[in-house]
Amino acid sequence: MSSYNLTHLAQLEHEAIFIMREVAAQFEKPALLFSGGKDSIVMVRLAQKAFAPAKIPFPLVHIDTGHNFEETITFRDWLAKDTGSRLVVRYVEDSIKAGRAQEEKGPNPSRNGLQTITLLDTIEEFRYDACLGGARRDEEKARAKERFFSHRDEFGQWDPKNQRPELWNLFNGRKNVGEHFRVFPLSNWTEMDVWQYIAREKLDIPSIYFTHQREIVNRNGVLLSKSPFITLLEGEKYETRTVRYRTVGDSTCTGAVESDAADLGAIIQEVASARQTERGTRADDKRSETAMEDRKKAGYF
Repeated sequence: MSSYNLTHLAQLEHEAIFIMREVAAQFEKPALLFSGGKDSIVMVRLAQKAFAPAKIPFPLVHIDTGHNFEETITFRDWLAKDTGSRLVVRYVEDSIKAGRAQEEKGPNPSRNGLQTITLLDTIEEFRYDACLGGARRDEEKARAKERFFSHRDEFGQWDPKNQRPELWNLFNGRKNVGEHFRVFPLSNWTEMDVWQYIAREKLDIPSIYFTHQREIVNRNGVLLSKSPFITLLEGEKYETRTVRYRTVGDSTCTGAVESDAADLGAIIQEVASARQTERGTRADDKRSETAMEDRKKAGYF
């Protein structure tokens, strides 16, 4: 069928599946970075379609900060079992105990940046030469600089000025010993596309994405969930609010949004009228104008 007759979701799906198959063809030990969030859930479905009727031919890899939302971790374990996928989990806590990473100080210490060390150690441990991720170019300005095939040097570092040209559907996965690639099949997707695809495919997602009541503290405009890892500042207190999450990550820096969206239709309507990007609720992205780019250059997802 001509691509001109396909819906935009079908075109995005075909593109992502093509890229996943390219990864399987060009690399020896690829892995799929999986957090249990909406984007990685879509990635798993695309991988299922790309390689059916066989199982997904690479493991699901999660770098666990120890500060994750319980709902997400429960869903992660369930989906890996449901799809028959091998789940590899490595822990930031182990990197800290080994002296490889140093815990942040302060009232709400984030471990997001520390994930880089654990991720690079995991890539080295298993000799992964390509890691598929669910990042999208609309998420954040640093993400917009990524290619589909994102080359990383022998130290796992990303140089946005030293990337391979991508002409039409030709992808260059050649690398030297010790180098690897991050691959982003959802690069041309938007948050709206992800939600519409989840609705079309009738995919299960963690309950944290739907409206619920939660104890929240408002810290500089970011609604942070009650957590043993957060210390209340003078004058702060938790209050119960009706919220949901647009993105999930480290609970110490991922903010909720007030919402009554109880189903996918309501979420899609809410996203269509939103005036803030989903990562606008991430406190760690607000530490500096180049916070994400700095982390990525060091080897972040």
